[in-house]
Amino acid sequence: MHLVSVWSDLYASTLALYTGRAGGHRWLVASPPQHAGAAARALEALEGKGEAVLLVYAGLLPLEMALRQQNDPVLGRGLSGVLVLDRPLSGGPEVTLPGPEQRAEQSGLSYQEGGNAVAWTDALAGRGTEAAGAQQTGEQGECASASVCASLGLSVRVCGPDELSVTLRQWWAATPHALVPAG
Repeated sequence: MHLVSVWSDLYASTLALYTGRAGGHRWLVASPPQHAGAAARALEALEGKGEAVLLVYAGLLPLEMALRQQNDPVLGRGLSGVLVLDRPLSGGPEVTLPGPEQRAEQSGLSYQEGGNAVAWTDALAGRGTEAAGAQQTGEQGECASASVCASLGLSVRVCGPDELSVTLRQWWAATPHALVPAG
């Protein structure tokens, strides 16, 4: 994929748009700052259709707001899913998020985090993806970022930064590129 543009938002998160061949889906890769370099290299090395937005964020409210903006229909199409970089998990429980006050360094904006986020399950759970090179551990664990994605109704997967390419390719392979008649 090719890097097209880089920008930052009100919460001082950095976003980078990568595009592949025409068509395909829009994906978002959510990365904490420590995995941003590995994520950028992995996205540049991928070959495929569609777009991927790399979001480098610190804090759950910046993640939530970026997800809402990137899934907005004004962009033409919503997100097909979110890949969160963390330890590999196949699902997690509902979480209650603490509510500390945060300050965005770039804008000076202060905001309050907190609330409940729903339980989540890997978007490809039970779809027989092992043959496509899946690195699923089957391990369940708390991942607040994945819970925030699920709370917004977005499909989510969680993997380590070194598994990003394989996990995203696997998701691409399992996602239809056209409407299929029901019946």
